Amino acid sequence: MMRILLPTTLAALTLSVVPAFAQDARPAFAPLDGTVLDVSATGMTTRTPDIALIEAGVVTTAPGGAAALSQNAERMKTVLAALRKAGVADRDIQTSAISLSPQYRYVQNEPPVITGYQATNQVSIRFRDVAKSGPVLDLLVAQGANNISGPTLTIDKPDAAMDEARRDAVAKAKARATLYAEAAGLRVDRILTISEGSAPTLPMPVFMAKRSMAADAAQSEVAPGEQQVTATITVRFLLK
Repeated sequence: MMRILLPTTLAALTLSVVPAFAQDARPAFAPLDGTVLDVSATGMTTRTPDIALIEAGVVTTAPGGAAALSQNAERMKTVLAALRKAGVADRDIQTSAISLSPQYRYVQNEPPVITGYQATNQVSIRFRDVAKSGPVLDLLVAQGANNISGPTLTIDKPDAAMDEARRDAVAKAKARATLYAEAAGLRVDRILTISEGSAPTLPMPVFMAKRSMAADAAQSEVAPGEQQVTATITVRFLLK
């Protein structure tokens, strides 16, 4: 069956299309009615570090490369056994470097001569009880470790501390925006955007003082102190 559209029907169809086309033609973003203010703020909180990261290892020298590596392996085996006996879990001991390098004697106007080889085996140790890290290091030295650096103190689970720092940063940004607005005779209408762009807080290195290896020497002590946790944000406000 053929259907005939009357003029009135065509007019109705035309009218129904025009509003949709006009709606699509509107700008995607309405212009802001006010003054835009960008504020950067850094929030901060503190925590007592609960992790100590320490590098410990053995350096040996011998006339031949094989002998240097063999001696190094024997002494390192004793050091690792002492770590495990002290209660350090295997997951907290990680080999960080093994190297063998020739040692040279240099004489003017002559080519260098190899005099021996130096072998190094280094492990990274994670102490989950900072107070115990000093005495364990003393034990490692007694068992043959002769290359120690650190500790680097850090926080095991920093998420809660980071959230505190973020809240502090937001509060500081809002307070600063209110100050600028009042100084300009305006008021803060609303927040347009918030972005976080701070570098993570770096662990705090603590350098151990060199001391005598005499039998009556005092035990090494690691003082955790406090560590700052910071977060930096940039907030865009609309002032009116």
